[in-house]
Amino acid sequence: MTHVLTLVAGAAEGRLGPSVPAAAQAALAGAGARVGMPDWLAPGIACDLAYAADDPAAAHAAAALALAPAAIDVLATPVAGRRRRLLVCDMEATVVENELLDDMAALAGLGDAVAAVTRRAMAGEIDFAASLRHRTRLFAGYGEALLAAAARGIRPVAGARTLVATMRRSGALTALVSGGFSIFVDRVRAELGFDLGFANRLAWDGDLLTGEVAELAITAEGKRATLERLAAERHLSTAEAVAIGDGANDLAMLAAAGLAVGFRPKPPVAAAVANRIVHSDLTAVLYLQGYRPAEFAAG
Repeated sequence: MTHVLTLVAGAAEGRLGPSVPAAAQAALAGAGARVGMPDWLAPGIACDLAYAADDPAAAHAAAALALAPAAIDVLATPVAGRRRRLLVCDMEATVVENELLDDMAALAGLGDAVAAVTRRAMAGEIDFAASLRHRTRLFAGYGEALLAAAARGIRPVAGARTLVATMRRSGALTALVSGGFSIFVDRVRAELGFDLGFANRLAWDGDLLTGEVAELAITAEGKRATLERLAAERHLSTAEAVAIGDGANDLAMLAAAGLAVGFRPKPPVAAAVANRIVHSDLTAVLYLQGYRPAEFAAG
């Protein structure tokens, strides 16, 4: 078998029964695939189905369509090189629940103005770099207290710590690559255990924000370039990388990775990426790579 389909139950909706892999087997066979027997990575939670097909992507799509009414994430990857050696993650709305400029705006009473621009940027309606500069200008004259208050509200996504700890223990390099700001990324990198963190920097005039971005290196192309550079530095191919993101500014990074995962993806990512995690948490990325719970590391 050349590929594996991984079924992961939604975190809140329930467990996988035997009818679920049976339905996936039927859908794969209907798409012309040869299908193996279910291999339960975690009983009731995650199940593998090895398969081979002339068009593996079409077979994956057929299985996803067949199971679409259920709260199940239907993921697929080639068997060869299944466990990746580089993990590159977006931060906001991917490994943390927050959009931190939106959180700052809510604290400062600027919520509606900033959130509207954020939504348009994540949907790909406006250029990310321009939208970031526009939103940042609204915070001119604010000080460290606002940033500290926003940082205290950071909420890691379920499974993020386990994902990072498990991949690090297996020898992978883990990196957080965010179009947000280093003052938040440094905190999340340390809290979740990433090896590296990359972000943009705010400009200060003494103790107050100027409203400008001091360094804008992590744009959509900056994310892609960072993934490619990290792979080269580790003497890896980009095929050995897994990238996870949710918004339009993650598309170039996702396209560069051998395994691309959209986590609670916005429409542009949902349209571009076949592996979409909507119902389960970030441990689904471990199941997709064939890890079993006994191999999970405590985050």
